[in-house]
Parts: sequence; structure tokens; C-alpha cells
Amino acid sequence: MTQSARLSGADRRKQLIGIGLRMLTKRPIHELPLDQVAAEAGISRGLLFHYFPTKTDYYQAVVSAAARRLIRATTPDPDAPPADQLRQTLDTFVAFLERRRDLYLALFRGSAGGADYLIEIYEQTRDVFADRTVAALGPIEVTPALRLVIRGWFSFVEDTTLTWGRDKPIPREELLTLLAGALPALITAAQPTLAPQVHNLFP
Repeated sequence: MTQSARLSGADRRKQLIGIGLRMLTKRPIHELPLDQVAAEAGISRGLLFHYFPTKTDYYQAVVSAAARRLIRATTPDPDAPPADQLRQTLDTFVAFLERRRDLYLALFRGSAGGADYLIEIYEQTRDVFADRTVAALGPIEVTPALRLVIRGWFSFVEDTTLTWGRDKPIPREELLTLLAGALPALITAAQPTLAPQVHNLFP
């Protein structure tokens, strides 16, 4: 407890969020036991609520941290050509789900409980991937239909990769080719004039 007391407020919050992130690999967010979180940090449950006023505040902080970790892990090289950046995002997203499938399931699939903060963070994360995809297309008019199919493509990537991760029935490169090939087809369906532009979207 003495060593615990030397932590600054910011460091204590970081420690508590880190404990929550580790626990997320075993259970969905709404099942994190706050007594156990506090005990692992060497503090009382009451002191935990000094840093996070409510249980929801703590859960939201943990989910936000997990979402930021995903976004950082999939950030492409900003100096690469847009199409290369898109391929990098896809590749790193698949890699993240390979390494942290249980965490992702506990984080986002655990949002089935319908908590507003979970849905909001999930949607914000999907927006990041949609924006990266739009940026790879270059200076074009993003119609509602185009935006819709791009977000739908991300859902396809997410669900297909999670399903693939159970027993990996096809090689990883084949999976990436399948996922990449679906995007130009969807974009062309939504906005046929973009067909020449997206034909070789992925290098």
C-alpha cells in the first residue's frame, strides 16, 4: 500500500485502466469486478471511486482506452500512398484481431448489452476506419450510399476476420485478398462512376 500511495492521480488512473484492459480478455466490460480491480491496484474500492466517480465512468474509460489502442495499432504510415495506407490499415486490423480476438470480443461484442457509451465508442471507432477508407479514394464526392457501403465493408471485415480467427480455415493472405476484393465491388455498386478509380485500389 505504501508504494501504491506514491502514484500521482494520472498514474493511478492509468494503472486502474490497465488492469481493466487486462481483465477484458476474460470477460465483457460490464462484468469487470471493481473490488478485484481495486485489490490488484492495492487500493480500496472507495478510493477507486475517487478517480472514477461511478462504475460507468470507469467502464467508459477502459473501453475508450481499448478503442484508442486499436486505432493506434492500425494507424498506417502517413507518408505512404493512400492505397498503401488502406492496405496497411486492413493488414494491421486483421493482425490486431488475430492477437487480441478475446479482447475485441469482450470489448465490442460485449456491447450487445446496449449501453449508450459502448455503442457511441464503437461507432466512433468505425468512423475512423470509414474515414481512412474514404481518404484512400482521393478527392471524390462521398455520397450517402458510398458512406453506407464503406461502413458495411468494415462490418464485413470485422465479422469475417473474427469468424476466420476461430480455426483459420484459409491462409491469412487469402483472407486479406478476400477482404480487399470486396471493397471495390461494394464501391462500384454504390457509385458506378468510381469503377475505374477503385479497380486497383489495393496494391
